[in-house]
Parts: sequence; C-alpha cells; structure tokens
Amino acid sequence: MLMQIQVEEDRIGLSPEILRRAFLDNLFYIQGKPLALATKNDFYIALAYTVRDRMLHCWNSTASTYTARGSRTVCYLSAEFLMGPHLGNNLINLGIYDQMKQAIEGLDLDFEELIAQEEEPGLGNGGLGRLAACYLDSLATLEIPSMGYGIRYEFGIFDQEIRDGWQVEITDKWLRYGNPWELPRPEWAVEIKFGGYTEPFTDDQGRYRVRWIPAWSVKGVPYDTPILGYQVNTANTLRLWKAEAPESFDFEAFNQGNYYRAVQEKVASENLTKVLYPNDEKFEGKQLRLQQQFFFVSCSLQDMFHILERQQLPLEAFPQKFTVQLNDTHPAIAVAELMRLLVDKYLVEWDKAWDITQQTLAYTNHTLLPEALEKWALDLFAGLLPRHLEIIYEINARFLDRVRLKFVGDAERTARMSLIDEQGARYIRMAHLACVGSHAINGVAALHSELLKQTVLKDFYEFFPEKFSNKTNGVTPRRWIALSNPSMTKLITSKIGSGWIKHLDQLRQLESFVGDIEFQRQWRESKRSNKQSLAALVKNRLDITIDPDSLFDVQSKRIHEYKRQHLNALHIVTLYDSIKQNPTLEITPRTFIFGGKAAPGYYMAKLMIKLITAIAEVVNGDPDVRDRIKVVFIPDYNVTNSQPVYPAADLSEQISTAGLEASGTGNMKFAMNGALTIGTLDGANVEIREEVGAENFFLFGLITEEVAALKEQGYNPWDYYHSNDALKAAIDLIASGHFSHGDRDLFKPLVDKLLHHDPFLLLADYASYIECQTKVDQAYRDTQHWTRMSILNAARMGKFSSDRSIRDYCKEIWKVQPIEVL
Repeated sequence: MLMQIQVEEDRIGLSPEILRRAFLDNLFYIQGKPLALATKNDFYIALAYTVRDRMLHCWNSTASTYTARGSRTVCYLSAEFLMGPHLGNNLINLGIYDQMKQAIEGLDLDFEELIAQEEEPGLGNGGLGRLAACYLDSLATLEIPSMGYGIRYEFGIFDQEIRDGWQVEITDKWLRYGNPWELPRPEWAVEIKFGGYTEPFTDDQGRYRVRWIPAWSVKGVPYDTPILGYQVNTANTLRLWKAEAPESFDFEAFNQGNYYRAVQEKVASENLTKVLYPNDEKFEGKQLRLQQQFFFVSCSLQDMFHILERQQLPLEAFPQKFTVQLNDTHPAIAVAELMRLLVDKYLVEWDKAWDITQQTLAYTNHTLLPEALEKWALDLFAGLLPRHLEIIYEINARFLDRVRLKFVGDAERTARMSLIDEQGARYIRMAHLACVGSHAINGVAALHSELLKQTVLKDFYEFFPEKFSNKTNGVTPRRWIALSNPSMTKLITSKIGSGWIKHLDQLRQLESFVGDIEFQRQWRESKRSNKQSLAALVKNRLDITIDPDSLFDVQSKRIHEYKRQHLNALHIVTLYDSIKQNPTLEITPRTFIFGGKAAPGYYMAKLMIKLITAIAEVVNGDPDVRDRIKVVFIPDYNVTNSQPVYPAADLSEQISTAGLEASGTGNMKFAMNGALTIGTLDGANVEIREEVGAENFFLFGLITEEVAALKEQGYNPWDYYHSNDALKAAIDLIASGHFSHGDRDLFKPLVDKLLHHDPFLLLADYASYIECQTKVDQAYRDTQHWTRMSILNAARMGKFSSDRSIRDYCKEIWKVQPIEVL
C-alpha cells in the first residue's frame, strides 16, 4: 500500500521534492540514463515526461466526463496548429513553474536551458496556425469540450537562415529526437481513398446508389496531444493525422529482388504528410496539397462517426454531438466529404444528409484577397476525388436553382455564385462550397467582416444574411504574457492579483495606477529588463550590439508586400539620409527590429528581406549613424523566437495597406505587453485603437474607402515620387546601389514595382507615415507620458484575449456550454 501511494505521488505530486524524484525516475526508466551520463536532450525528455504524467490524469478524466455527459463537442479543423513549445506553457497551466524550477536547479541543472532544449513543432505558417493554438488553449481553459484536428507534418515550416542577406530555407526536423507530448493511437486508424472512378447501381431496396472504386488508399493514424487548460482539470485533445501505407512492406517483391518496390507503397503514402504546404507552383504540388486537405478532413470526419458509434448515438444526433469549425478554406472539402459519408456509407437520404451537414459545419474566412480563396482545377479534382466532384455538382445544381428563384433573370449573379468557376479553365471555388454548406460564416475583425459582406462574399451575404457574423480574433494571455513576460506578470499580479490571467478584462484595474510615479518606474524597469534580455540574445546570435535605452521599433510578421516591411525600410533610409545630410540632427536613438519568413517561392518578399539586411549592413557599419539607429533582422522567427520580442518592443509596426489585413494577432500581443502601435486603420487595428484610445495609438495612412477611391481614379505612384523630395531621395539612394555595394540591378525589381505599379500604395502613404514617425520620436522623449500610454495599452486589451473570442463562438455559433471536470 505504501509503495502504491509513493508511485502515485511520483506521478501526480507537485512538491519540488517529489518532482525531483519523478524527474530522476523518468531519466532512468524512460531515457535509460543515469544523471552522470545524460545529455541535455535526455534531461529535457525526462522533464517533459514528468510534466506529462501530471497531465494524464486530467486528460483521462476529461475524456470520461465528456463520454458520461454525452457532451456537445467543438471540432476545430485546421491545416495549421502552430502550438509553440509545450513545456513552459504546460508548467504555467499546471501552476508548477516555480516548483519545477526549484526541483531541477536542486540537481545543479540549468532549468531555462532545459526549457530552451525543446524543438518547436513547426506545424503552421503564421497567424492562422497560431490562432488555432490560442483557441485550443482557451477552449481547455474555459472547460469547453473540444478537439483540434489537423496534420502531423513530419517536416513543418522551414527553418530560416540568413546567408549574405538572403533567406535560405532549412528542413525543419522537429521530430528528430522524438516528441514526448504525443501518444500514437494506431488502433483508431482510418482508411482514406483517392482516385479511381465511380459506378452507379441500385441496391436491394431499389434505391439509386453510387459506388466509389478508388485507385489507391492510405491509412490515417492519429497522434494525440493533451491540451491543458489554465488551472482547471480539463485537458482536451489535439489529434493530428499521419499517413501510412495500408501494407508497408511487399514481401513478394522483396523475395524477387525488387527492393525498391517492396517499400514503394510505404514511401509514397508517407509523402502525403511529409511537408507543410508543399510548393504548389507545379501540378504535382497542387495535387499533393489537395490530397493533404482531403486526407485530414476525411480522417477527422470518420473519427467523429466512430465516436458517435462508440457512444451509441444515432446518426441523426451528429449535429447535436459535433459542431465543426472550418478554419479558412483548407478544410472546405468537409462539405462534400460529410455528404459522401452520410449518403454513400450510411445510406442517409440526400435532403436529410444536407440538413445534417449544414447544421454541423461553420466557416471562418481569413482573407480579403480573392487570389487567396482556394480554387481547384476540375481535372485535378476529378482525378483525385471523382465521387466528391459528382456531389459538388449536385450541391451546385440545387443551390443555383434557389439563386435563380430569388434573383430572377440575374444570370451574372448566378455565374458569380456558382461553386464552379466557368470562365476559361474551370475551377471549384472552395470558399463558395464552404459558404453554401455551413450554417455560419464569420470574419475575424469588425472591419474584415464588413468588407467580406461588401466584396469577396457580397453575393453570399445578400443571399444568406443570417449566416454572417464577426468574431474578432484573440490571443491567449497565458503564453503571450504569463510565460513570455514574467517580470510584467509579477508586477501586475502584485497590484491586482492573478485573476487577470484567466479574465483579461481585469487588467482595467491597472488604470488606477497609471498616474502612480512609483508604479511607472516599476513598469519602465520591467520593460527595460525585457529589452536587456533581447539585446543579449541579439548580441549572442547576431553579434550586433543594441542599446536597451533606445526605442525598440519592431515589425515581426510574415514577409509580404501587403504587410509593407519595405515602407518601414523606406523610413529607415529616409532617417539615415537625413543624418548623413545633417550630422547634428537631433533624433531619438532607435533600434529597428524585423523578423519573419517569406514563402519559398515568393521572390519579391525574399528581396525585401535582402533589402532590410543590406540596409542593416550599411547603417550598422556607418560611424555617423550607428549610435543613433541600428537595424536588426532576427532569423527564423517562430513562437520560440518571438516570445522575447513582444515584451521588449516599444513600438509595434502594423502598417498594412488598409483593407487587406483580415485581423492580425501580433498587433494584440505587442499591445498586451505595453508596446504602442503605429498603424493604419486595418484589421483589428481599428478595434485596438477604439479600446486603448486614439490618443494612445499612432495612426497614419489612407483608410479603406480612400484606398479604393484612389485605385478607382487611377493611382500613379510617379506623382508621389516626384512631389516628395525625401521619398525621391530614399528611393534614389536604394536604386543607386548604395546599399548593394554599387550594384544598381539588385533592388531594381523592387524599385521598379514601386515606381510603376505600387499595388499596395506605399508611396501614397509614405508622407503620412514619416510624419507619424516624427510624432513617435517626440513622444518617446517624454518618458512619463510614454509610460502612461504603455500602461494604458496593456490595461485596455481585455477584449483581445482568445477567451473572449471563444466565448463569442460558443454563444453565437457553436451553442456549447462548459463542462467541469472534477
């Protein structure tokens, strides 16, 4: 009995002594290493298992509770889940960060070093995947029954290196040392079919049916990761699917000496989940991407039917048991696949199956760019999913009949709303399929949702106005404040208690301290310590010395022309040129910090990185300016590398062309950590400015309506270039080869695009941006006033917790209630 008690304590006990003993047990029995021979990775794995042990009880209790209660479950389908490292986040949510640190340091080990040892799962590209991760954290924290469904990519988003100023993509081998957080569930594998043909037949009851005869199939194997809520017993599941061959080894081929054919099926099948977002410039890449999307959607829907069967619930209960959220258009094939399963496998009559499908599915749109709304060529789609094409044709025929009845004689509208784009090469419009097959459609910021109704989904809004709503994005304060910014967390908690970590709107209580001189001093001290930490990291990684007392001006996000990192670069060049022309010019010392990845096939984005690093080389090496401005590009920007950046930032650059950013979540993370925003009225910037106050936000640039009007009347960037001496000087300096060792051709594509096309209106917004940056410069000199604005930005960010977002989804779309796990 005493032995049983001790074993249980080693698995779930939380005191430093028990945690230390459990860590040593896991090191010995799981890693097979004594303390003296263990590597850093051995220590990390043992530490991870020690933490996971304390989560498993919650995980199993959660599953049992949900089954017993027959709970309605949120199923979040996403091609990306950028979870970030699990260890630190789980320690925060378990409430044992300090105890574990004490336990590990009691063994003369460096706790922070072991935390940093974790390989980040690169299962996402940026905001979309990180949003999904924040939502899983909030779903668990709010005790909402839920599961995340996605793909277990063997190689995730590439690791980025900067060589001679250029981005170089390195394979992300996040699984090379194993993943202690996941549990494989091979017994729950499902079969996924591809290709082949269909044949109609009449069944025994005389009903018309269709049989799909596939050309090949793969096996989808689930890997489960527990997602623990903050200081609750709820641990939900992230279920990621890996593709495997139904038969991984052809023994007959091997015996005949054909060793390649013996494993060919295994290699071909596993390629399906090898890489996040294969390059889809060529047909093979497009084909693989569609395969990936169908694979994880079909795996997930089949899994839901298995859960329904295990809980002995009738098919009719599917939409009562599950509410499925499609995170962007990547999972939109779920409309056709759910219909196929219901009609072909479970023999449900069409109208009833369609009712179940629409009641179950809901769709989140994340883009206003028409080219980003996925379309699949008909021949490609037919070759992979012949039965689904037939189903989509039938859905389309029935839907367009309704459109014709509502808008009599409007053939153009009917063509625009068709699920099939008939202009030229024929395509399936996946956003249209998602809109028709879902009961709810939402944007991710108030402005974005309104623009959806007015632009890319205008016809569908006019047809289904009741489906549309807004759900402004949010981020989890657990990772983005409590874990990333411990000094600020400690300061806030000392004033208002720790309840704000779960109820972010409580940060409003900080407003009563905003005029407190001592609190302002402590706030600045916290910010400066974060800046010192980032400066040390930059020195260590890049051998660049930056001044923690300078203004840290940060733009970290995916590199894209519409996000306008090159507008920021033009400001730096303007500032540089001004100092060179007037060496006694008085400016606030400023450190410009960039981070972000360009898509591998996106040359212009890669050239923007080269421009930034080229400017950095010149500026940082010029004795006339280097003590007043510095430029830093932090390579391989991901969750791990972003965590020190948000707390250290003074100024957050959110400068996209108005009307193009759906929401943004980096803007929220910066403001939560006390950074002030310089930005356009775009995406969630609009709502951030409303919350923090216009006087605490640096606004510049054209608004959405002005952008549209300027383009409509005929925008000519040359007019702006010739009418603004500072702008002309900056562009001419780049074009002259000053930042490229005299090479005038290097940045010519970028300069030519700005001067002759400028689709994102950099030159139109330049003067306003420079003027606004002058206001930033002046404001930063008033230390007390800047501190006040910084505190108010953090204090007024309660709306932008992902907890609020999830509550909105639960109430208005999913209709789910929390279930407490004891």
